[in-house]
Amino acid sequence: MKIDVLIDKLTPCLTEVATGKILQTTFSIAATGELEGLQEKGWNFDWAHDELRLTNIYKLLVEGGDTIQGLVSAEVVRGAVYVHLIESAPHNLGENKKFEGVGGHLFAIAMKLSYANGFGGYIFMDAKNMELVKHYQDMLGAELLPTRYHDFRLEVSEENARKIIDKYTLEGDLNVD
Repeated sequence: MKIDVLIDKLTPCLTEVATGKILQTTFSIAATGELEGLQEKGWNFDWAHDELRLTNIYKLLVEGGDTIQGLVSAEVVRGAVYVHLIESAPHNLGENKKFEGVGGHLFAIAMKLSYANGFGGYIFMDAKNMELVKHYQDMLGAELLPTRYHDFRLEVSEENARKIIDKYTLEGDLNVD
Protein backbone atom coordinates (compact mmCIF):
# COMPACT_ATOMS: atom_id res chain seq x y z
CA MET A 1 0.00 0.00 0.00
CA LYS A 2 1.25 3.45 -0.87
CA ILE A 3 0.31 6.81 0.60
CA ASP A 4 -1.40 9.18 -1.82
CA VAL A 5 -3.42 11.65 0.24
CA LEU A 6 -3.01 15.32 -0.60
CA ILE A 7 -2.56 17.78 2.22
CA ASP A 8 -4.57 20.86 1.34
CA LYS A 9 -3.71 22.83 4.49
CA LEU A 10 -1.88 22.35 7.76
CA THR A 11 -4.48 23.78 10.14
CA PRO A 12 -4.93 23.40 13.90
CA CYS A 13 -8.62 22.56 13.33
CA LEU A 14 -10.75 21.52 10.39
CA THR A 15 -12.21 24.31 8.30
CA GLU A 16 -15.72 23.90 6.91
CA VAL A 17 -15.23 24.97 3.30
CA ALA A 18 -18.76 26.36 2.70
CA THR A 19 -18.76 28.65 5.75
CA GLY A 20 -15.12 29.07 6.78
CA LYS A 21 -16.15 27.90 10.25
CA ILE A 22 -13.34 26.39 12.34
CA LEU A 23 -14.19 23.09 14.07
CA GLN A 24 -12.28 21.19 16.74
CA THR A 25 -11.42 17.55 16.11
CA THR A 26 -10.94 14.35 18.01
CA PHE A 27 -9.62 10.91 17.11
CA SER A 28 -9.74 7.34 18.37
CA ILE A 29 -9.20 3.76 17.25
CA ALA A 30 -11.78 2.78 14.62
CA ALA A 31 -13.92 -0.23 15.45
CA THR A 32 -13.86 -3.10 12.96
CA GLY A 33 -17.55 -2.55 12.18
CA GLU A 34 -16.85 1.06 11.20
CA LEU A 35 -14.28 -0.06 8.63
CA GLU A 36 -16.37 -2.67 6.82
CA GLY A 37 -18.15 -1.62 3.63
CA LEU A 38 -16.44 1.75 3.27
CA GLN A 39 -15.60 1.12 -0.39
CA GLU A 40 -19.31 0.83 -1.15
CA LYS A 41 -19.62 4.33 0.36
CA GLY A 42 -16.99 5.77 -2.00
CA TRP A 43 -13.76 5.19 -0.05
CA ASN A 44 -10.84 4.08 -2.24
CA PHE A 45 -9.33 1.49 0.10
CA ASP A 46 -10.57 -1.63 1.85
CA TRP A 47 -9.92 -0.59 5.44
CA ALA A 48 -11.03 -3.99 6.73
CA HIS A 49 -8.33 -5.77 4.65
CA ASP A 50 -6.32 -8.44 6.47
CA GLU A 51 -3.08 -6.58 5.73
CA LEU A 52 -4.22 -3.73 8.01
CA ARG A 53 -5.53 -5.85 10.89
CA LEU A 54 -2.27 -5.70 12.87
CA THR A 55 -2.01 -1.92 12.59
CA ASN A 56 -3.62 0.85 14.58
CA ILE A 57 -6.39 2.43 12.50
CA TYR A 58 -7.46 5.81 13.80
CA LYS A 59 -10.54 7.73 12.75
CA LEU A 60 -10.68 11.52 12.68
CA LEU A 61 -13.96 13.11 13.76
CA VAL A 62 -15.29 16.61 14.20
CA GLU A 63 -15.67 17.06 17.95
CA GLY A 64 -19.16 15.98 18.97
CA GLY A 65 -19.81 14.22 15.64
CA ASP A 66 -19.73 10.61 14.56
CA THR A 67 -18.98 10.93 10.83
CA ILE A 68 -15.49 9.75 9.95
CA GLN A 69 -13.55 12.55 8.24
CA GLY A 70 -10.47 10.46 7.51
CA LEU A 71 -8.54 7.34 8.50
CA VAL A 72 -4.88 6.57 9.14
CA SER A 73 -3.28 3.15 9.55
CA ALA A 74 -0.03 3.24 11.53
CA GLU A 75 2.19 0.58 13.03
CA VAL A 76 4.89 0.85 15.68
CA VAL A 77 8.04 -0.77 14.25
CA ARG A 78 11.68 -0.69 15.39
CA GLY A 79 11.98 2.81 16.81
CA ALA A 80 9.49 4.54 14.54
CA VAL A 81 5.95 4.56 13.30
CA TYR A 82 5.30 3.29 9.79
CA VAL A 83 2.29 4.88 8.13
CA HIS A 84 0.65 2.19 5.99
CA LEU A 85 -2.27 4.14 4.63
CA ILE A 86 -4.05 7.49 4.94
CA GLU A 87 -7.33 8.46 3.33
CA SER A 88 -9.65 11.43 3.55
CA ALA A 89 -13.36 10.60 3.50
CA PRO A 90 -14.94 10.92 0.04
CA HIS A 91 -16.91 14.00 1.15
CA ASN A 92 -13.59 15.75 1.89
CA LEU A 93 -12.19 15.41 -1.63
CA GLY A 94 -12.45 17.51 -4.75
CA GLU A 95 -14.02 20.89 -5.44
CA ASN A 96 -17.08 20.26 -3.26
CA LYS A 97 -15.25 18.93 -0.22
CA LYS A 98 -16.82 19.58 3.16
CA PHE A 99 -13.65 20.15 5.23
CA GLU A 100 -10.09 21.32 4.62
CA GLY A 101 -7.18 20.13 6.74
CA VAL A 102 -7.97 16.41 7.00
CA GLY A 103 -4.72 15.07 5.50
CA GLY A 104 -2.49 17.09 7.82
CA HIS A 105 -4.53 15.95 10.83
CA LEU A 106 -4.08 12.30 9.87
CA PHE A 107 -0.30 12.67 9.63
CA ALA A 108 -0.31 14.50 12.98
CA ILE A 109 -2.09 11.51 14.58
CA ALA A 110 0.67 9.17 13.34
CA MET A 111 3.30 11.58 14.66
CA LYS A 112 1.54 11.71 18.05
CA LEU A 113 1.58 7.89 18.12
CA SER A 114 5.33 7.98 17.46
CA TYR A 115 5.85 10.57 20.16
CA ALA A 116 3.78 8.58 22.69
CA ASN A 117 5.97 5.53 22.02
CA GLY A 118 9.18 7.45 22.69
CA PHE A 119 10.21 7.98 19.04
CA GLY A 120 9.99 11.79 19.08
CA GLY A 121 7.34 11.94 16.35
CA TYR A 122 9.53 10.20 13.74
CA ILE A 123 7.46 8.47 11.04
CA PHE A 124 8.17 6.87 7.70
CA MET A 125 5.96 5.90 4.77
CA ASP A 126 5.93 4.90 1.12
CA ALA A 127 4.52 7.50 -1.27
CA LYS A 128 2.75 6.46 -4.45
CA ASN A 129 4.91 8.51 -6.85
CA MET A 130 7.51 11.27 -7.15
CA GLU A 131 4.86 13.99 -7.41
CA LEU A 132 3.63 13.01 -3.94
CA VAL A 133 7.21 12.82 -2.65
CA LYS A 134 7.63 16.48 -3.58
CA HIS A 135 4.25 17.32 -2.02
CA TYR A 136 5.18 15.66 1.30
CA GLN A 137 8.59 17.31 1.23
CA ASP A 138 6.90 20.71 0.88
CA MET A 139 4.05 20.13 3.36
CA LEU A 140 5.68 17.92 6.02
CA GLY A 141 9.39 18.51 5.59
CA ALA A 142 9.69 14.82 4.61
CA GLU A 143 12.96 13.49 3.24
CA LEU A 144 13.46 10.76 0.66
CA LEU A 145 15.19 7.71 2.14
CA PRO A 146 17.56 5.78 -0.12
CA THR A 147 16.40 2.19 0.24
CA ARG A 148 16.05 -0.89 -1.88
CA TYR A 149 12.62 -1.63 -0.37
CA HIS A 150 10.71 1.16 -2.04
CA ASP A 151 11.58 3.90 -4.55
CA PHE A 152 9.52 6.55 -2.75
CA ARG A 153 10.15 5.82 0.94
CA LEU A 154 10.03 8.98 3.02
CA GLU A 155 10.76 9.92 6.60
CA VAL A 156 9.66 12.85 8.73
CA SER A 157 12.30 13.73 11.29
CA GLU A 158 11.58 14.35 14.96
CA GLU A 159 12.23 18.07 14.45
CA ASN A 160 9.74 18.40 11.59
CA ALA A 161 7.21 16.17 13.35
CA ARG A 162 7.38 18.37 16.46
CA LYS A 163 6.53 21.45 14.37
CA ILE A 164 3.49 19.67 12.95
CA ILE A 165 2.33 18.19 16.27
CA ASP A 166 2.60 21.64 17.89
CA LYS A 167 0.36 23.11 15.19
CA TYR A 168 -2.58 20.82 15.97
CA THR A 169 -5.12 21.07 18.79
CA LEU A 170 -6.69 17.68 18.09
CA GLU A 171 -7.27 15.48 21.10
CA GLY A 172 -7.85 11.79 21.18
CA ASP A 173 -7.06 8.35 22.47
CA LEU A 174 -3.99 6.70 20.95
CA ASN A 175 -4.78 3.50 22.86
CA VAL A 176 -1.12 3.27 23.92
CA ASP A 177 -0.26 1.56 27.21
